[in-house]
Amino acid sequence: MTKDHGPQVKDDETYEALRDQGASKRKAARIANAKANSDMHPSERGGHGKRYEDRTKDELYEEAQRVGIEGRSEMSKDELIEALRNS
Repeated sequence: MTKDHGPQVKDDETYEALRDQGASKRKAARIANAKANSDMHPSERGGHGKRYEDRTKDELYEEAQRVGIEGRSEMSKDELIEALRNS
């Protein structure tokens, strides 16, 4: 039986499956909520920004700072991309 993750998570089963696969709480909640909206496929929600690979290291650093990734000043561009994808 799945736990109730509160009103902010619309599809608890999907949320738990994503968390078990290693997704962050934020990412799992975003995908679970998009999936719960039957009118919209999760990949159609948002996603209009530049790909991480197309951004400069400074842009990636600013995004990492915004989401609170520790150790970002020591990271290469590839490490910043990996950290942002796992946040």
